[in-house]
Amino acid sequence: MEDIVEKIREKSGFIIDMDGVIYHGNKLLPGVNDFLNWLEESGKKYLFLTNASQRTPKELQEKLKRLGINVEEDHFYTSALATASFLASQKPDGSAFIIGDAGLIHALYSIGYTINNVNPDYVVVGDTDTYNFEKIETAVNMVLKGSRLIGTNPDVSGPAEDGITPSTKALIAPIEIASGKEAYFVGKPNPLMMRIALKKLGVKREDAIVIGDRMDTDVRCGLESEIDTLLVLSGITDRNGIDRFPYRPRYVLNGVIDLVD
Repeated sequence: MEDIVEKIREKSGFIIDMDGVIYHGNKLLPGVNDFLNWLEESGKKYLFLTNASQRTPKELQEKLKRLGINVEEDHFYTSALATASFLASQKPDGSAFIIGDAGLIHALYSIGYTINNVNPDYVVVGDTDTYNFEKIETAVNMVLKGSRLIGTNPDVSGPAEDGITPSTKALIAPIEIASGKEAYFVGKPNPLMMRIALKKLGVKREDAIVIGDRMDTDVRCGLESEIDTLLVLSGITDRNGIDRFPYRPRYVLNGVIDLVD
């Protein structure tokens, strides 16, 4: 255990998931304050890389502030921002029909995209609490007429204070089934997210580590990007759940508390 912790602490760049690693819903997880203080005092580079697309970096910053943690806004990068960057590279100044919340809408506006409820270039789906049949029906018919279907992340569910909540892959599934068209997902485990993270941190992959709570996104993304992975058991994946996958994380700890306790 001590050897594992030391090897992790030697890294210079930390790519950190949020839900299930830093907090559950509105509950801060044990050891997070000490861990972030250690990152700052040690001069480590770190980036919160989240598949959640509902909030803007500013809103994520404010959420941590409400939980008693002060972090600069540029330490946050979301699947909504990655989706916007991807769409800007595919079709600059395009249009989209969005099923999602403020984080996704703001990200697409920021790259010059317009909202189009008639014949958009893309139908983009992200995490949202405002999900209804009318939006699904509209999206299905747009995709059938040629709009391309994009998901901000491939998570089926995410952690919540009282259990789990459906995430983007679950929300987009009815559109895929009804239209017969498969979505392209931008967020983890798509290596696009990791390449962006390394560029933002300015570190080599050998000097970085991915800290996450999911085998199917965080660990897989790290593996496919050749970055060391730390699975923490404070979120979605428990110890028994590791064996359901044909690959393994480099390290496993109970939570970030183990890095500072």
